[in-house]
Amino acid sequence: MTALAIDADDVRNAAAQIAGVAVRTPLIENAVLNAIAGRRVLIKFEGAQHSGSFKFRGAYNRLSRIAPKDRAAGVVAWSSGNHAQGVAAAARLLDIPAAIVMPADAPAIKIANTRALGGQVVPYDRMTQSREEIATGLARERGAIVVPSYDDPHVIAGQGTTGLEIMEQAAAADAQIGQVLVCCGGGGLVAGIATAIRDIAPSVAIYAVEPAEFDDTARSLASGRRETVRAGALSICDALMAPSPGALTFPINQALLAGGLSVTDDEVGAAMRFAFETLKLVVEPGGAVALAALLHDKAPHSDTPVAIVLSGANVDAAAYAAILGGAG
Repeated sequence: MTALAIDADDVRNAAAQIAGVAVRTPLIENAVLNAIAGRRVLIKFEGAQHSGSFKFRGAYNRLSRIAPKDRAAGVVAWSSGNHAQGVAAAARLLDIPAAIVMPADAPAIKIANTRALGGQVVPYDRMTQSREEIATGLARERGAIVVPSYDDPHVIAGQGTTGLEIMEQAAAADAQIGQVLVCCGGGGLVAGIATAIRDIAPSVAIYAVEPAEFDDTARSLASGRRETVRAGALSICDALMAPSPGALTFPINQALLAGGLSVTDDEVGAAMRFAFETLKLVVEPGGAVALAALLHDKAPHSDTPVAIVLSGANVDAAAYAAILGGAG
């Protein structure tokens, strides 16, 4: 059997690397949500992280390991927005030039925030162009280092620090987690979290949650091979529109996950409204899928406490207003 890209020691090492720089985000409990779920629900709110999503964790863990002599040439990444902001924020702290290839139709707030953080935005058409080809070409021209959004060991390990925090904070809250629901695009966050949590508590059932039109990880887990999404698939969950599971992330998820769940865009919109009205939290569409799965009974029934990750809070004002008004 081929060794997995990371192990729990890599996640612990990442936690030490980002300590004092990344935010230790809160683990929140809400009585109304507990009553709806019929059990304790612990909400890991990554919208409180630098740049508004968990992506800063992996980006800083990766960029901070670049040798000082190699930093002047910069880094190149591709992202629909959250990895872009995470890389730009980490690069600014480390004084590294950063260029990020972003879809032209990415949420305006994510493009604006990336630029505000000092990142160079290189737009592309996600329907006709390859972001990977553009990014690798730029990196070749500049002698820059490519920082993938999920298929990189340091990125995966950095995201896994979310799982370490969940277990530490749940223990402090006297909650013995039995189930964890995590959003999934390319699979880096859930792979990192699963690596951390299953090392601490092997019996915890961890599920990837995806938009219904982008359920490639769920289908890949069922088939045993990396599946792809259908051509032209769309979702309001712009952060989770990866075309297939990662080459590094899928073997981890195949080994450690209990399964994959999917939710519709309407269910995501309802979860965003619930987060706003009841939890008093702003959550972007991709960040709300785990909450949507819980609210719509997609997860297998369990009486044990469940942790859900709300992975990001970067949503355009107009789109958010429409969803809160019931239009999404």
